[in-house]
Amino acid sequence: MKVLNKNIVVTGGGNGVGRELVLNLLSKGARVIAIDVNQSALEETFRISGENGDLITRVVNITDKEAVFNFAEEISSLLSHIDGLINNAGIIQPFVDLKDLKFEQIDKVMTVNFYGTLYMTKAFLNHFLTRPEAHIVNISSMGGFFPFPGQSSYGASKAAIKILTESLYSELLDTNVHVSVVFPGGIATDIMKNSNINDGAATTSKQKSKLLLSPSLAAKKIISGMEKNKFRMFIGKDSTLMNLIYTLSPNFAIRFIKRAFASKLHSQKEN
Repeated sequence: MKVLNKNIVVTGGGNGVGRELVLNLLSKGARVIAIDVNQSALEETFRISGENGDLITRVVNITDKEAVFNFAEEISSLLSHIDGLINNAGIIQPFVDLKDLKFEQIDKVMTVNFYGTLYMTKAFLNHFLTRPEAHIVNISSMGGFFPFPGQSSYGASKAAIKILTESLYSELLDTNVHVSVVFPGGIATDIMKNSNINDGAATTSKQKSKLLLSPSLAAKKIISGMEKNKFRMFIGKDSTLMNLIYTLSPNFAIRFIKRAFASKLHSQKEN
């Protein structure tokens, strides 16, 4: 679906990839509705956009089902129609094994990442089916198809998004609604800070990686894939590579990453 002159909702539009998705869509002539739980972050996005008149911001907690459905009704009425939804908002868990992960941390990750995406999708789906063309883009993760040490619940939440989106794609094959699932690799964002996690070892290790994509490049690739109606998008060399290796030999891939993570974290602790 070409985004020119379309009304598109972006979750997590206050920072990182979400903000860059908003800016990229605006540059292509879309009207964007950016939502986030952080009012000041949305204000910053609006300022960076040059106070673009085609940008509408709303503070919405995507884990609040009633608030999500009220927002969908309000914005659809205000603009007369919505053409697209990019479910980008998400948080990560602390880098700890499942045995040490608290249930409240598990609940928060699953609620934000999976249920937030589910609520947003359900809130707009019937409306999209009335449009000449519409598009739903759900952001999963490399962790949604490949297990990373210390990220069991995060990976489970993103795997749930993967299956949800692929099932939705199947259900909507004969309709006017396009569906895409995105598997980003490492991206240089503040997801650790925005998830209220202080893990200096993991953060510093990620920042040094040459495989990290900039948020702007990631957003560009996602919007390009959206406009080409791509079903699955592997964003970043690391995501593409790990998908290949994991497909060929899951056991080898898991052991390889386990050793790599252990080595990096050990080296960081020594420094």
